[in-house]
Amino acid sequence: MELSAVVIGLFASVLLGGSLVAYLHTNNKNQWIKLLLAFSGGFLLAIIFEHLLPDLYHDEDKSVGLYILYGFLIQLILEYFSGGIEHGHVHVHSKQQLPWLLFLSLSIHSIIEGIPLGNHFAGIESEDHHQHDTLFWGIIFHQIPVAVALMTLLYHTTLKPWLKWLVLGLFGIMTPLGVFLGLTVSPTNLGIDVHMILAVVVGMFLHISTTIIFETSENHKFNLLKLMSIIIGVILAMVMY
Repeated sequence: MELSAVVIGLFASVLLGGSLVAYLHTNNKNQWIKLLLAFSGGFLLAIIFEHLLPDLYHDEDKSVGLYILYGFLIQLILEYFSGGIEHGHVHVHSKQQLPWLLFLSLSIHSIIEGIPLGNHFAGIESEDHHQHDTLFWGIIFHQIPVAVALMTLLYHTTLKPWLKWLVLGLFGIMTPLGVFLGLTVSPTNLGIDVHMILAVVVGMFLHISTTIIFETSENHKFNLLKLMSIIIGVILAMVMY
């Protein structure tokens, strides 16, 4: 996959999520967010266990687990400021101000997850040539429901319509920014193995996917639609590669 296609795809996924909010004015919009999140949670969990973790442990580096834990904790800290919007927690109030800490938290998350993609295009590749594609699609399927949640929040702010789309667009360029950061900054120059950055991203994905699966259910009980969404996400991840 070409770099231009990756950048366009990452940005377009955010615009798609925003467009879903803009054009699907339905009473059960929140239910659609939960179903999209359930699907993305299943997809993320599948690519973690089927592709990303086996590749990370291929070299038997014992520090991998530590960096996965770092990623898990980093995501935990980021969600303290984002309010958990990454996994569907959208707290809307009429004419509220834009929570900039939430936007900053989402942006940091997006930049970090884009760095391994940039490392790939910089020539720092894993032995598993499928790793890049699975990570890309994992980000795409996660970005769409997050963009839906963010745009839902923006619709209830005092911002003018064009400013709402501008904020969403700024969020959309964050993962591509991470890609370009990965292109220009070599992890080895910082004394970090490229696999360790991916391990941090996997830890973040692991936190998000497991939280999504448990929190997209009421009282921790799955209804049929949510369960099917998770299973479809898992199956899609398994058959794609």
